[in-house]
Amino acid sequence: MKRWLRLLAAVAALALAPTAAHAHLVDTRLGDFYSGALHPLTDLQQVLPWIALAVLAAFQGAQRARWVILVFPLALAAGGIASLYVPLPAFGPLLGLALVAVTGLGVAAAARLPLAVLLAIAVVMGLLHGAQNGAAMVATTDRVLFLSGMTAIGYGVITLATGSAIAFLHGAAWRPIALRAGGSWVAAVGIMVLGLNLVRPVAG
Repeated sequence: MKRWLRLLAAVAALALAPTAAHAHLVDTRLGDFYSGALHPLTDLQQVLPWIALAVLAAFQGAQRARWVILVFPLALAAGGIASLYVPLPAFGPLLGLALVAVTGLGVAAAARLPLAVLLAIAVVMGLLHGAQNGAAMVATTDRVLFLSGMTAIGYGVITLATGSAIAFLHGAAWRPIALRAGGSWVAAVGIMVLGLNLVRPVAG
């Protein structure tokens, strides 16, 4: 019994022994991957249209929605790469708000869009948000890791949200109505904020 107690005490001592802590995985540089993955999630102006785009794709049916799942992350990566060479245009924030309104309105109307139009929305949104996130990189950022993290989280969010929306739509008749109501709120937020940005106070 004493031998087992000594063994247990030794294991506990090893488990509780202090070791060097490395915040943000500095030594492995993987911190830049997680920075790229988390950066889009901290901006509601980006996450909101991603989810709205996923729901809009779900209303088009699973076959068309698969194209959005493929195209959107690629456009996100392309926008991030483009940000290394081309500055973000001044109208970028306004375009982002317009995308919030457009996707929200599409969901609210349960609009059946031509595939080309649906993919155009996904491409523009991906390019814009990729460029906005890419602009956050600094000189010390590992660009490959940052852009990989951003692309991975974009793929994860759009895939999970689209799949969840498609599954949610298969059920009671109130479910599409609930998603459309959510889309109307997204559109209202986008239109309101866009209007506030467009309206300039008149100098007295």
